[in-house]
Parts: sequence; structure tokens; C-alpha cells
Amino acid sequence: MKPLSVADWPRIALPGSRVFIGSGAACPQLLVEHMLGAQNSLADIELAHIRTYGPTPWIEEKRRHIFRANAFFMGPGIRDAVNAGVADYTPCFLSELPSLFLEGVVPLRAALVMVSPPDRQGYCSLGVSVDVVHAACRAAQVVVAQINPRLPRTFGETFLHTSEIDYCLEAEAELPEWAPDSADAVVADKIGEYLAQLVEDGSTLQVGIGDIPDRAIRALKDHKHLGVHTEMFSDGVRSLIECGAVDNSAKRINRGDTVASFCVGSRTLYDFVHENAHISFRPTEYTNNIAQIAKNRKVVAINSAMEVDFTGQVAASVSGQFYSGIGGLMDFTRGAVLSPDGLPIIALPSTAQDGASSRIVPFLSEGAGLVGSRADIHFVVTEYGIATLRGRNVRERALELIQVAHPNFREELLRSARERNLITAYEKLVPRPVKEIGGVDFQRIRIRDRDYVLRPLHPSDERNLQEFFYSHTAETIQKRYGYSVQRMSRERASELVGVDQEKDLALGVFERRGPRQRLRAVGRYYLEEDGQTAEVAFVVHEEMRRHGMGSLLLQRMMAIAGRRGLDSLWALVSPDNTPMLRLFEKHEGKRVGGISDGMVHIRIPLSSNK
Repeated sequence: MKPLSVADWPRIALPGSRVFIGSGAACPQLLVEHMLGAQNSLADIELAHIRTYGPTPWIEEKRRHIFRANAFFMGPGIRDAVNAGVADYTPCFLSELPSLFLEGVVPLRAALVMVSPPDRQGYCSLGVSVDVVHAACRAAQVVVAQINPRLPRTFGETFLHTSEIDYCLEAEAELPEWAPDSADAVVADKIGEYLAQLVEDGSTLQVGIGDIPDRAIRALKDHKHLGVHTEMFSDGVRSLIECGAVDNSAKRINRGDTVASFCVGSRTLYDFVHENAHISFRPTEYTNNIAQIAKNRKVVAINSAMEVDFTGQVAASVSGQFYSGIGGLMDFTRGAVLSPDGLPIIALPSTAQDGASSRIVPFLSEGAGLVGSRADIHFVVTEYGIATLRGRNVRERALELIQVAHPNFREELLRSARERNLITAYEKLVPRPVKEIGGVDFQRIRIRDRDYVLRPLHPSDERNLQEFFYSHTAETIQKRYGYSVQRMSRERASELVGVDQEKDLALGVFERRGPRQRLRAVGRYYLEEDGQTAEVAFVVHEEMRRHGMGSLLLQRMMAIAGRRGLDSLWALVSPDNTPMLRLFEKHEGKRVGGISDGMVHIRIPLSSNK
């Protein structure tokens, strides 16, 4: 390792060669400036890199006759240059990029990297960016390092011996910092509330690059025994470690350690990872390896996107303009799919362009960059809810996604789905939220050691309700639906789940079975013409009776009816239906008159709920 001088650059960056620039927050800015200062002695150099943080002076117009950038993943600056045609973009999985370097598919003459000062044994650390830098150092013919005392010394596969460094430049510099955009805070926090309902204790998290994933995961602070095997380590992940939600105790591999390939965030984060033995920085050929990811149970891959179409296709760029790249989204999505009980999730705001356009679209825009196929994503989460895609046909997917689109676009999206024959003519009602619920309308509950979900019925629950109906005994059908009801057609089921939730109310208790939910109980009320009272009715599956589901549904309906200003709920109950009579009486229900037409009239006052 010898000190670098300007005169060394013609020997390092040969004419027509390719030079790698270190990535992320460890982009060696002062080393790059040193090279740019010698540009008059260089010729036709390709600069290869993934996303870097900080300025990108190598793409300035005055340097284009010498340097041309080739990005494998883009950030600001380089993105504009690529779309302007003055820089290149090479699509690539980050799990694959190291092999392109090492196998000579993309040969490297030199690698410019940032390292920490060497220890007594002569080992430097690659610090906060191991990712593809590790492979670039092994593949390059010449390694040039900026030795920066401000770079955290991290553990894992981060070490580079001084004997492996050909030239060095000692230059202290602060690392660039990054934080999620505060303008997205309200939306991200709401998305986080829904994520918290999906993620189970003991899950292993991967958090993608972006404002939404980083901020949304902070809602997991009350979870237990979470693990981390991720690409990006951010302040959001740090917060989960510090509050005790992440301890990595349930992981099957690297138990006890947080695994990441790079780190970007605040100075507090950089100090946190400095000499932290429980954070293992590994190269992307390991962190993004699908087989390694899938070894852990309950892998939850949380990534973002620009668009999702009705069929579940996911785009990372739109309208023919490159935005970022493929990155690790597909690596971790497939790893989560193959992980036992894994959840591949796309989390994104419902709108773009300050609310002017919907991110849930009938079909991807022309020139969109596909990063997720129809079979890859299990859940799409926006600030309006959770769309379940796994095992759903395209009609159900369209209805699920319209349900989580921004309300301003739902009518237009429903019309488009109908015009494309993705949904049937009888599915006309635009889904509306139950505003009185507040917070998220998706509540996880535990009943007798089983997981259930309490939420409003959605138009996409048509098949769920039909299966629920045909699971009943003949006696239940007669008592709950009427003697004349013999079947539950799709159209009738659609009417029952597609209620106007701003007027009437239909809630369901669903048993969770992976990403699918099996309907086990329904509670609904129908508003009377006077606007002050509503008829209430329940159907609980025979296997689920005496589990408290009826009481749970009644309590929730009473609370919502009270917030809507109703005076009372009422029901007609068979005199021999003792459990139902007791349920109503438990909640202050009173009998009105005697038995009439073989039924007992029950009235439940709601004055205390107003």
C-alpha cells in the first residue's frame, strides 16, 4: 500500500478501462475528486457503481469527454443523467452483480473504496458499505482506498488487509446522512399500523430502500423476538433494536446477529454500528442469496414500488423513465416466498404527484419497469388497508386493490375494471371505509390459541361469504337466512358483502390461514328509514359458537352505531335461541312486548355510546 499521487492515475485507470466507485454512504468522495483532478491524463473511462449518497461530480458535462457512468442501481443525479442519455444503466439483481465482477463479465481495472484506518494487524474495515464493494475489491486489478477515520469499523465480512490495497489516500470526511422525508410521515405511519397487524412475533425482517419502508417499520416497536436479515440497515431498524423488539433470537441462521449489506442514515446510526459485534455486514452474494434468505422462518420482505396494477404486477419505474433499478426487491421477495410462513409485501402510498394520480392502476404505464410478477407479491399495503393477493384470482385481486386505493380514484378504477371485464357487471358499489372505526380497520385477535381478524366485509369477500354459507348445516341456513333460501349465488354474495358501509354495516371475523382469511362469523345491521335505529343480525359458524365471536361483533357494532348517532339496535330472535337472547341481554337488550309471530323483539339502547 503506497500513498497516492496525481501522477499515479494514468497507471491506475488505463485508457478504455472500467473503474468501480464504492457505494452508499461510503462512496469515497475525496478519492473520486482526486481522480477527477487528473482527468486530463485519462481517456475513455467507464465508472461503474450502484447507488451513492452525496454529490456525483463525475457526471458533470465538463467531464463527459473523459468519463461515462454505468449505474447498476440509481439514485438522484445519476438517474437524471441516465434518462438524459448521458449515462448508462445496467439492469441487474444485486445478488448477481458480484458474480459479474468476479467472473469477468463486467471486468474491473480498479476499485475506488473507502476504508477505516488499519488495526494493529493491518486490517481495514469496509465500514457501512460491504454490499458489492467486497466483490469489486477481489475482482479489480488495482484497489485504491480512501482511509477515513470517520468511517465506522464494522464486523462481518468487512475486512480488507493493507496488503490488498495498492494505493491509499488518507482523507477524513463526514459520511453523508439520510432520513425519510417528513412529508410522507402521516402516510408512512398509517401504513406502519397495517404492517404491524401482518407481522408476527419472531419474524425476520428485510426492509427495502425508501422513505416508506424505513419509517413504517417503526410501528413494530411492540413486537417481540424479531430478527433482521436485510440489505439496508437504517435508523428504522436501529430503533427496533434499541427498544428490544429485535433480538434475532428466533432466527435459524445467524441467530443473535443482525445481518445487513450496507448502512445509511444518521450519525447516531453510524456510531451505533461502530464496533458492534452483533451487527454482521455481509456481501450481497450472501445477504441477497435466495437460498440463505429462505432458511429463516417467517421472513417478511417489506419493499416499495411506483405502481401496482390490478393483476398484482409491480413496477419500480414508470412512463419510460428509469428511477432506481431492480436492486434486491426480487431477491428478498422470492426468499420470503420460499421461507416457511414468509410474507412478501409491497408497501406504498396510494397516490403520486401530490395526490394527482393513483399508484393502484388498471395496467402498468407504458415503459414501466417490472420488478414483481403476478405470482410474487402476497400483500399490498397502502394507508387505506391491506390487499391480499396470494391465491386470489384476477377479479378478486382487482377488488382487493381498489379497496386500498385512494377514495378519490376508486370509482374510476372500478369502472375501468368493469370495462376490461376483470369484474362482473353486478359489482358496482364503490368500496368506502368505515370511518367510525378509526385507526386501522384490520384488528388481529386471539381466540383459544388461534389467530383471527376482525374487519369490515369487502367486495372482494364475495367468494368467502359464499363458502361460509355452504359450510353451514341446513338448520343454520333455515334459522339465519330463512326457509326460502336454498343457495348463495355469486351475485347474491356480492350484494351481501358490497354494502354501503357509510350507511349500513357488515363486519366479519376471519380465521387467518397464511395470507388467506376464512370467514367464521358475520355481524351486520341495516339502518331503518328513520335514521335512528337499525336491525342487527348475526351468523356464527357452528364450530365457532361459544367462542365469544357474537359478543365481539355486537360490541363493535354498538360502538360504531353510537358514534353515528343511532338511538338503538333491534333484533328478532327465536324464543328457543337461548344463547342469542342471553347475548343481547348481557349488552342491556330489553324485550319489547311478548312473543309475536313466533319471535322475540329485542331492543338495545345506545344512549350511553353517543
